[in-house]
Amino acid sequence: MHLTGTLQQRATRLVFFAAGLGMAAWAPLVPYAKSRLGLDEATLGILLLCLGAGSLCAMPFTGMLTARFGCRKVIVCAGLLLTAVLPGLSLAATPLQLGLVLLVFGAAMGTFDVAINIQAVIIEKANGGAMMSGFHALFSVGGFAGAACMALLLWLGLTPAWSCVVVMLLLCGVLGAAQGHLLPTASATGEKTPLFVMPHGAVIFIGLLCFIVFLAEGAILDWSALFLTTTRGVEEAKGGLGYAAFAIAMTVGRFTGDKVVSRFGGKRVLTFGGLCAAAGFFLAVLAPHASLAMLGFVLIGLGAANIVPILFTAAGQQHAMPASLAVAAITTIGYAGILAGPAVIGFVAHATSLNIAFAMLGAALLLVAASARLVAPAKQAS
Repeated sequence: MHLTGTLQQRATRLVFFAAGLGMAAWAPLVPYAKSRLGLDEATLGILLLCLGAGSLCAMPFTGMLTARFGCRKVIVCAGLLLTAVLPGLSLAATPLQLGLVLLVFGAAMGTFDVAINIQAVIIEKANGGAMMSGFHALFSVGGFAGAACMALLLWLGLTPAWSCVVVMLLLCGVLGAAQGHLLPTASATGEKTPLFVMPHGAVIFIGLLCFIVFLAEGAILDWSALFLTTTRGVEEAKGGLGYAAFAIAMTVGRFTGDKVVSRFGGKRVLTFGGLCAAAGFFLAVLAPHASLAMLGFVLIGLGAANIVPILFTAAGQQHAMPASLAVAAITTIGYAGILAGPAVIGFVAHATSLNIAFAMLGAALLLVAASARLVAPAKQAS
């Protein structure tokens, strides 16, 4: 089987786009769910944890599923489940129903996310050149498209349920276009892999680095607006510009990341990326003006853009455990950082200040930069 062809690469990009599209479609529905069910903030927060809990429960088993059934079957089944559950997010009539739907939605999303990254690792390894940043860039594009599409449909007057149906059809179209060229196995050569290996050695270390980066990304998502409005005097209506600057910079960084990694090598890019992201946090904390703080968020986005793709590549190249199981393990550990981010930052900010919490994230990213020589290859073939 020829794994380096453009059809397999295109299929991989399509499923990364689908993952971003499906995940982001939920965000515009949150206010509607809150008002429809009469939820207060505390109850909504608990329900939102169901989405993360579903993902965390499913992710560790995805490596086993792909090893047993192959990437194609797992990606298609998880994608169809994700698509089928989507309208339920707008139809749940009670908080309990919404919690159950979010749990299943999160499990489908987590399984889909791990399986497409396993496919990406195989494709990149077989191709012999850097490709992971480009795949992850399509996830970002899908996120923009999903949020924008859902928001537009709602603005045009469609009900949340019918808006979900439209997005569901889009997802089915993308999955249909991709499924024929997804990989039938979970390894480049089709060899058998164990159904379970306890994460150990380099895999745990790579996972912890992913945890730090995802923790930083989650902090920007959940706390950047509050940081700008409470510490830099930005109007509440403009508080979201910090995350927008971060997201745009990250997307641009990922679209150019494959060429950069091919030219300079994963080790250098990971080192520079960690230093750049750390500098962004320190600039945001020390900046006397909001405009400089915004520049700090841009630096964080550019610096962090290619760190996780490089770490996924490293997971595929390590020899401590099979690549499919390693990707599942580091995704689970890393995703825990996104879930823990709001609580960790909130606890530190309450005990000290938001400035100190952000500075601590900058210090953690310095550790990521210092670890580059331990996990990243010096240079990938182009």
